[in-house]
Amino acid sequence: MRLLALELARITEATAIAAAQWVGRRDPKGADKEAVDIMRRALNNMDIDGTIVIGEGERDKAPMLFIGEKVGRSESQNKVDIAVDPVEGTDACAYGRNDSMVVMAVGRKGSLLAAPDVYMQKIAVGPKCLGVIDINATVRENIEAVAKALDKRKSNVTVMVLDRERHTGLIDEISKTGAKVHTISDGDVSACMATCMEESGIDMYMGIGGAPEGVLAAAALRCMGGEIQGKLVALHDDEQERLDKAGITDLSRVYRTRDLAGGTEIFFVATAITNGPVLRGVRFLGQSRVTTETLVMRTESGTIRKILATHNLDKKDFTLI
Repeated sequence: MRLLALELARITEATAIAAAQWVGRRDPKGADKEAVDIMRRALNNMDIDGTIVIGEGERDKAPMLFIGEKVGRSESQNKVDIAVDPVEGTDACAYGRNDSMVVMAVGRKGSLLAAPDVYMQKIAVGPKCLGVIDINATVRENIEAVAKALDKRKSNVTVMVLDRERHTGLIDEISKTGAKVHTISDGDVSACMATCMEESGIDMYMGIGGAPEGVLAAAALRCMGGEIQGKLVALHDDEQERLDKAGITDLSRVYRTRDLAGGTEIFFVATAITNGPVLRGVRFLGQSRVTTETLVMRTESGTIRKILATHNLDKKDFTLI
């Protein structure tokens, strides 16, 4: 399993370069399709017997990388669950904004929660705040607990929140505590990861985002030593239908980090498409050279590698990866 790390990095790098061709072109679907095509082809070339548990959606709506799709070589002894977001932040990519990246988590079969495509209320923190947050506590109580754990004044705690109308009340509550609010347009996986990196300046992530992204964030935080808690939320009728189909009736249940991403060995790989709090985006240089930044992490070793790579597009056919 350890040897999968570099292969996965090669896949996310190729996917990010493909998607980056669409940055600023105002075509989210085009960017996503390009990325999905590259990623699926690459996964099918791997020595794995993989099942997509987090992907592009249900089979009837996604032709590739749909939930339940088998990828890799069926005769392989490496039976794994795969969670992917070929372009986290498709709008950010399409409209040339920050916080878009390629994300993939791989774990042994049964280790990643097959979360339905609904919303999830989340709270995430880094290693210094393990055990101090409670998603059922008030915003003020959580911020005070984090401030104490970090030995900071509340006014120096920075909370990242997705810039959505549904978060107006949350942002007001955070502001009333004196804490700082940093809003982002997309990318709550990246936001959760940022809480584990002191240089990011982000201490907490709070708000409602996608449940599938919650699983990906949990995989990352397992590797980075952070913590996430989540509760499934149905904001619209179609989401309630998905919950009913999945047999989920208890929306008060708190999903903790290991509920979302369990098991003993999980790989998490992310390559930035555009700049974000954790990684710098793809850059196209002269003479067909392209640079990428990738994080490669593994729970078993706890190693976090940042790979800065320069690719020569004249010598590499990414469609064959």
